Amino acid sequence: MTLTTFALVRHGQTDWNAERRLQGATDIPLNDIGRGQARDAVAALSGYEWDTIVSSPLSRAAETADLIAEGLGLSVARRVPELTERSFGAAEGLQAGPELDALRTPGGFRGGESDDDAAARGMAALDELTKEFAGKRVLVVAHGTLIRLTLSRAVGRTLESVHNAVLNLAHHHVSDGWRLEYFNGERLAVDVEA
Repeated sequence: MTLTTFALVRHGQTDWNAERRLQGATDIPLNDIGRGQARDAVAALSGYEWDTIVSSPLSRAAETADLIAEGLGLSVARRVPELTERSFGAAEGLQAGPELDALRTPGGFRGGESDDDAAARGMAALDELTKEFAGKRVLVVAHGTLIRLTLSRAVGRTLESVHNAVLNLAHHHVSDGWRLEYFNGERLAVDVEA
């Protein structure tokens, strides 16, 4: 029976995170706090031996992955386009308020990717990584909404927002499906299974 382990880590903070603006597919870089968060994440991740590291190609995730890899004495294997953050369409760059509310549609924002489409894309990416790295430990650096929607679909329940640069640890077992061990850096009292 094959068990594949994934650490799913959201990138470090950006200026738009600090300003509470929707980023989506807009390529906003890490700020200095985000770089520090990426370096700090190494402590939680160093308790495991990682077989590979992959990330979204967006600069905030790519730089976070590079900083973590450097801290672990590894290198990033590749950037995976399917791990790009969900597109929020015309809502990108906006903060909460009437302008943002006017763009809301069921399950998303006008011109953006739906919750269902983003979750399906995230699951497809994890499925491909599970096939490629069956029985291995895979460190994935991606984005908050994509990780939240993907893990929610994997374990069959709605999860809260994903914090910057903290450990989310999930296991995929060929016959038993997905099990979430850590979420937002906290070990779950009872593992959540699909």
